Amino acid sequence: MLSTKAVESIQKLTEKYPCRKSALMPALMIAQKENSNYIDRPLAAEVAKLVGVPEARAYGVLTYYTMYNIKNIGKYHIQVDTNIPATLMGARKVLDFIKNELDIEVGETTKDGLFTLNEVECLASCGTCPVIQVNDVYYENMTIEKTKALLESLKKGVMPESKTEYNWGSECNVLLKNRGTANSTSIEVYKKNGGYKALEKALGMEPQAVINEVKSSAIRGRGGAGFPAGVKWGFLPKKTSVESDSSDDKAFYEELHSVVNTGVGRVTYAKVEHGKNAGKPVYLICNADEGEPGTFKDRQIMEYDPHILVEGMAISAYALGAKTAFIYIRGEFGWIADILDRAIDEAKADGKLEDLDIIVHRGAGAYVCGEETALIESIEGKRGEPRMKPPFPAVSGLYGCPTIVNNVETLASIPFIIEKGAEEFRKFGYENNTGFKLFGISGNVNKPGVYEFPMGVPFAKVLEAAGGVKGNLKAVITGGLSVPILKANEIEGLNMDYDSCIKHGTGLGSGGIMVINDEFSIPELAYRTISFYAHESCGQCSPCRNGSDSIKEIIGNLIAGEGKKDDIDTIIKICDSVKGYTICPTGEAFAVPIKTMVEKFRDEFEALLN
Repeated sequence: MLSTKAVESIQKLTEKYPCRKSALMPALMIAQKENSNYIDRPLAAEVAKLVGVPEARAYGVLTYYTMYNIKNIGKYHIQVDTNIPATLMGARKVLDFIKNELDIEVGETTKDGLFTLNEVECLASCGTCPVIQVNDVYYENMTIEKTKALLESLKKGVMPESKTEYNWGSECNVLLKNRGTANSTSIEVYKKNGGYKALEKALGMEPQAVINEVKSSAIRGRGGAGFPAGVKWGFLPKKTSVESDSSDDKAFYEELHSVVNTGVGRVTYAKVEHGKNAGKPVYLICNADEGEPGTFKDRQIMEYDPHILVEGMAISAYALGAKTAFIYIRGEFGWIADILDRAIDEAKADGKLEDLDIIVHRGAGAYVCGEETALIESIEGKRGEPRMKPPFPAVSGLYGCPTIVNNVETLASIPFIIEKGAEEFRKFGYENNTGFKLFGISGNVNKPGVYEFPMGVPFAKVLEAAGGVKGNLKAVITGGLSVPILKANEIEGLNMDYDSCIKHGTGLGSGGIMVINDEFSIPELAYRTISFYAHESCGQCSPCRNGSDSIKEIIGNLIAGEGKKDDIDTIIKICDSVKGYTICPTGEAFAVPIKTMVEKFRDEFEALLN
């Protein structure tokens, strides 16, 4: 049974959200942490009753997200990230050491119940791999020596202090300008360096003028898709202010938490002209899930300069007419979520969020929740399964209301656009590829880290900032795991922007660059790639679910020396049958890179048949 303290915490959570059912995921996590990091069905049923959802929904959520432990685990849950950047940077050696040291295999618990060991998908620590997560704590830049010391400390019952040193640099001095400043997360430091001046300026403008400035900047979404943010904002239904004395109307809008009392018995709300969304509130969501392997830029903003995101959201919410906003942050970023909560509290206390509530909603481990409709489902307290489109979120999103979803880096760029102006923003980069951009570079480089450059920076310059290649360059992945791989001879003349990447047969994506040297086998990297997507597929679409499993099996057989002559062509055929036939982009996210790996390095796959 839940303790009185846990019950009170869950009840407080339900009051925090516009809809109490949205508290289900964090409430389940509260119950799990209180119960020795394990949650069973009866405990989930107790949470469901408190939150007001059916037991079946709670159990469905519990079994969907990877961060809920439905089986007993050890006191210390050790999880080793073995995704592509981690593999390139030595994570397998660390994992093997732990297995030998603890005398257990992945998925097992030591006889004394002290340790449970698991492999885990990307932890957005690509620049500081190998990384080991112990319960809620990250230990980064791990070596065999550091891992041995960590295990010895844990055996004594001591969780060592976690310190991370990141390589970083900025040519633009915008998104990372406070990165090296002491106490950079505090509002005092942020304001001292010019913070919240943009919000003050925005509040003196008409909302439409703010939207127009963002459109004029031509900023494209930094989450991966590259869709123009100002255009996306323009998809919201047009509104006019009306008044109503109807008690029925009042009850309806109170249920949606869209009511603003302007006097006894009177309600002001926004009415959508000629649309079924009349009167519904607008929601703004910041996508901080950051689950794409190779991507680790957004955590730099949130962890070291959270107020730039808060200010960007406040400006955006004002322009869009949103009174409630959410930051959907991946559940593994617990300490960063705490930083954001403190920043929001500071901003409120300083009068910066008088007309806006920002709720930090923690995910629980699901890559697909980086897709905006799956993210919305997750905030609503459901399994993170993408929705069919249309309708698009701008028309019918969170709670069936108009919703705008933007990436962390996108929203953090808004203060500069408003304070300095769209024209100044466009001076970084060039037409259709404007502004500054964060690039996370990992893998076989000497200084993996996050670097800020103008759009269109030569790839060679980013590589130079990262200290150059370790060994002989074999291949590069330019924008996270979902973009086509490039061979070493294909990167000549490559610039890091949308158009240049397309011309070179790949994509800019999230700007997550993975550098691969000739010590690594592409078939083995392809197997790790498809293993990730097979694990992360939500299972709704047969092409995605069955396609990823089938490709994983085929490549696994090839590596094991059990492949058949037609296997390589079969992989390509499956990839072609997946692309364009799934509800969300996850199918394409593995079909495109796997196909290019096979086509460009076919000789390596064919060698496995000999």
